[in-house]
Amino acid sequence: MRLVLFEPDIPQNAGTLMRLAAGLGVALDLIEPCGFVLDDRRLRRAGMDYLDHLDWVRHSSWSAYRAAPQAGRLVLLTTRAAIPYTDFRFAPGDRILVGRESAGVPDEVHDAADARLVIPMVPPARSLNVAVSAAMVLGEAMRQTAAFAAYAPAQPETP
Repeated sequence: MRLVLFEPDIPQNAGTLMRLAAGLGVALDLIEPCGFVLDDRRLRRAGMDYLDHLDWVRHSSWSAYRAAPQAGRLVLLTTRAAIPYTDFRFAPGDRILVGRESAGVPDEVHDAADARLVIPMVPPARSLNVAVSAAMVLGEAMRQTAAFAAYAPAQPETP
């Protein structure tokens, strides 16, 4: 499973998403251009020392990302979807894609997704922070695929 960031705007969110991926053992793809310099101190502060343990790949553009060898389905989180993420059956090779905080993804990226999922919201709410959204959906995807089993702490013995 991979987390894919499309042209992130906010360094704190990108750092939080990088920390999330590192902490869960999920690889990350970052599609540029970003709305900030990648060595931004705010990104480093949000990612803390987790960034040193992150398995990630930088892609100079959407075209470069598409040209790179990819496995699994591209699953886009978008407010323009009809399928709730809780109704979707995730697979271990899925690539979960989140868009820019300011504008989501362009139609070209939206159309390239194998699946488009939404987080159901109570009106008039439209969306959540991109890092919160990714954490919710990645957590559900990992639960469904039993990815957490490898990291589960040993259970104490019962008398």
